[in-house]
Amino acid sequence: MQENTEKQFEDILKEGKIYLETRAEFLRLYLLEKISKMFADLITNAFVIICYILAFLFAIITLALFLSDVFNSFTAGFGSVCLILILIAVVVNMTKEKYIEKALINIAIKKYFNKIADKEDEKL
Repeated sequence: MQENTEKQFEDILKEGKIYLETRAEFLRLYLLEKISKMFADLITNAFVIICYILAFLFAIITLALFLSDVFNSFTAGFGSVCLILILIAVVVNMTKEKYIEKALINIAIKKYFNKIADKEDEKL
């Protein structure tokens, strides 16, 4: 009877060890998947942001050259664009805490929860 009980206990310990190893492997793979998705999202978002910045810079240069042609002076054209950019920077700086930061936080949260919802839909 005692040998049978010891055998059952050893089997339970063996099964428990296998379960813990399997659970640890699952956790490792789950974390790897999440980190990989976050890294891929970070890389693609960085690329998109760089493209937007380049497009903005080329648009600013184009506007400056156009205004230079209108004013018949490179100084006046580029100077007026500089003043426009300073005005935009002042407005953004004054409204960033009230409007811009909240909007960016809400966008980030919505994007994160939409990804979680998509993942849960895939499981079903």
